[in-house]
Amino acid sequence: MRAGPVRKAAAALALLVRFLVAVVISGVQTVGVIVRATLKRRAPPAAFVRVPFAPMSERGAALLACMVTLTPGTTAIDIDLQRGELLLHVLDASDTEAVLRGIRRDFEPGLVTLFGREG
Repeated sequence: MRAGPVRKAAAALALLVRFLVAVVISGVQTVGVIVRATLKRRAPPAAFVRVPFAPMSERGAALLACMVTLTPGTTAIDIDLQRGELLLHVLDASDTEAVLRGIRRDFEPGLVTLFGREG
């Protein structure tokens, strides 16, 4: 079932707000990681993480990767459309499940409304 124009506009606006909030929160968290690492003289555990994403078009997956990359502390390295996964570099991998939950909560709902497709 396709979303109508009003629902898509609402989803786009909600996605923009969630993205801006995520950028601010992640920015503050990233500064905290850097300060703690500097004080302890030890870098946080960074990692490459594969993150499955909801079924969406190529444009949706590309926008998801861009949003993740623009959020401080994470960088999208690769988009695997066949498997429906992003390969991310995470600055602080001490809680990768929280990173995954944040992406699913903040970005996926709006992107699926705008660019989703059946699995």
